[in-house]
Amino acid sequence: MSKVYMQEGQLVVPDQVTVPFIEGDGVGAEITPVCQKIVNEAVELAYQGRRSIEWKEVLAGGKAFEQTGEWLPEATMEAFREYLIGIKGPLTTPVGGGIRSLNVALRQSLDLYVCLRPVRWFKGVVSPVKEPQKVNMHIFRENTEDIYAGIEWEQGTPEAEKFFAFLRDEMGVTKVRFPETSSFGVKPVSVEGSKRLVRSAIQYALQHHLPSVTLVHKGNIMKFTEGGFKRWGYEVAEQEFGEYTFTMSQFDRLKKELGEESARACMADAVNKGKIVVKDCICDAFLQNTLLTPEDYSVIATLNLNGDYVSDQLAAMVGGIGIAPGANINYQTGHAIFEATHGTAPNIAGKNVVNPCSLLLSSVMLLEYIGWQEAAVRITAALEKAFGRGEATPDLARFMPNGQPMGTTEFGEKIVSLLVEA
Repeated sequence: MSKVYMQEGQLVVPDQVTVPFIEGDGVGAEITPVCQKIVNEAVELAYQGRRSIEWKEVLAGGKAFEQTGEWLPEATMEAFREYLIGIKGPLTTPVGGGIRSLNVALRQSLDLYVCLRPVRWFKGVVSPVKEPQKVNMHIFRENTEDIYAGIEWEQGTPEAEKFFAFLRDEMGVTKVRFPETSSFGVKPVSVEGSKRLVRSAIQYALQHHLPSVTLVHKGNIMKFTEGGFKRWGYEVAEQEFGEYTFTMSQFDRLKKELGEESARACMADAVNKGKIVVKDCICDAFLQNTLLTPEDYSVIATLNLNGDYVSDQLAAMVGGIGIAPGANINYQTGHAIFEATHGTAPNIAGKNVVNPCSLLLSSVMLLEYIGWQEAAVRITAALEKAFGRGEATPDLARFMPNGQPMGTTEFGEKIVSLLVEA
């Protein structure tokens, strides 16, 4: 078996490829083998033996701690560095010490600066919104900065006291209302981190022929961090992709120079020529707009905390996080870890009821990432058929008018059987 590698900025994928995987804690032991079986069958049907995947288990989380005494062994990190791509089930976060978050540690260690979360609706899945078919978005969440950098000091500690003294004495800060009882956190947002995220979002929109990229931010309040993200994002669009984009900052300049009617005519001309519209929206307004006019949005580029909120709301709009896939990617080095976006769900672990679709759709993203589109399409088509018939695990089937609840294993077997028809 062989490894994926980068050559002149492009992924090189052998026909027989090794994929490291973390089984995951809790329900991970149930969903991982089901997904691997489906992927193996889809690859076999699509390529008739010419291509295949060898699954290489690596350890993290509770299973790793039990076997090695470490939550995230260096051997696991080395495997992801060496093989470039991988996939993981949900992981337990250590309580009372150790790593703040295993997921964040993986993203930080490998500099997986993009969290990509595509959100779409499957016919047959019940949604809390009236027209879920209008939701078709691709979220680019910055993965390494913002408050997830973990720079904090707890109230009452010497570090918090020292930090406040610096703010007061050196920086002249007077706006901390209760300094003696305040905890403090620092939110780093860099030019480089913001630009590479937006750059990836625009390149993705171009490659997939998508109409717009929206910069979602809270720059009206955090003017130098979130506001900087917006400004730097527009700079990337205009300076690096000016031939392919029309930005709302351009529109505003044209409006001042030529008037609104002429500015709108210029924008319409750009759209007719196939240019991507790059716009921005304040995060709270964006969350409202996704419920009212979701069809207005396609690719979303946003900072870490905003992306956390946005991705979960959009997942709920199409039926829940159980069918929400995710990937953590560094497009520069090629490293990518695909993942289930839900937790370990210990309350249902071992009961054969968990929905494997988050991890399965993340597996589809993995196949698409390495260019094995034919296998990816088969899995997506099989899911569409199953959901259209009301065949799903209990979390989805209970809301379907013709719902037929199936166990995790049985649902996996159903999807395998439908791959042949795809």
